[in-house]
Amino acid sequence: MGDSYESGGRTPPVNPETLRADIPALADDTVYLNTGASGPAPNRVLAAASDAQREQEVDHHRGNPYPEAWDAYDESRAAVADLLGTTPESVALTNSTADGISRVVNAVAWERGDAIVRTDLEHPAGILPFERLKSEGVEVREVAAPEGRLDREAYADAVADARFVCLSSLSWLHGTRLPVRDAVELAHDAGAFVLVDAVQSVGHHPVDVEAWGADAVAAAGHKWLLGVWGAGFLYVSPDVVDDLRPRHLGYRSVPKEADGLEYHSDAARFEVGTQSLAPHAALREAIAIRSELGADTVSARIETLAERLVDGLGDRVVSPRPPESGLVAFEDPTPEATVDRLADADIHVRTVPGDRIRASVHVFNDESDVDALLAALDEQN
Repeated sequence: MGDSYESGGRTPPVNPETLRADIPALADDTVYLNTGASGPAPNRVLAAASDAQREQEVDHHRGNPYPEAWDAYDESRAAVADLLGTTPESVALTNSTADGISRVVNAVAWERGDAIVRTDLEHPAGILPFERLKSEGVEVREVAAPEGRLDREAYADAVADARFVCLSSLSWLHGTRLPVRDAVELAHDAGAFVLVDAVQSVGHHPVDVEAWGADAVAAAGHKWLLGVWGAGFLYVSPDVVDDLRPRHLGYRSVPKEADGLEYHSDAARFEVGTQSLAPHAALREAIAIRSELGADTVSARIETLAERLVDGLGDRVVSPRPPESGLVAFEDPTPEATVDRLADADIHVRTVPGDRIRASVHVFNDESDVDALLAALDEQN
């Protein structure tokens, strides 16, 4: 048997407590309840990023550094594919969720009169690429989703003659889960392409992109997976990949032997050139940690803490009861000032549009974090 953890030879078994102890941002009793914005990376993840960067810049530069990099990209695709329930050929590595969304939108041959449908729940990443298209004669339809609930009838009417749909799988504003599979089926029945922003879902709860049936799914590793910034990923269904011709492209978008512009036959056509190996090495380690924790452990911990938070907030809560995720939004008379005051007490949450505050609870949090937030809010009242 190998060295024990106490002797410094091995990492301890991963559970919520050992994970928390391995996150340097949580030192000094910091209460971090903002994973929905950006998750704090564990030391294991930071070390993976650092080691990968050093190996590439030192060890691999003693020869040709490219083959090792290509192998690392392949490892990252395989890890992401396993996480999403798909194949590596259907995964492209990007820099962020917004990057992945933009790459898909800019790969469509838009025509004047095309209609795009999005909900009013979307993050700017799912809004801005379409705003630009308005100047080219493309219509953008916004479907209201009161309190984070998709109005199925209004949505069905909007997509009836639409070409493209963009929706989130989990509302960053309310913490509600959207009925992705049903929304995809309605859109596909109308002949529309569906792009899903899943950044709040991946690492938060199990995701099976093929079960969703979406044409493309964009996400990143720096939120609920607890990776670092710069590691996005994009799923593209093999059923639609030939219909997409990326405008943002480079030598990694085409086969090595290609003569002229000949895209890869799979999602690799959405990759461009060399990317930093560090963020995606961190992503692989983050995925490994989640696997070691177990999806059931993550889900159960989030559910327990979210219920405790919702119960403690009482009538201030605007998120669902019972909670559907670790994102809990609540009303406050002075949200900006309250968030600043909480930060001064080393309790970290954020405001969201609608003059609300949103707290995020994740597997590394515990009851003391929730209670600290509730106590600080009560002091204000």
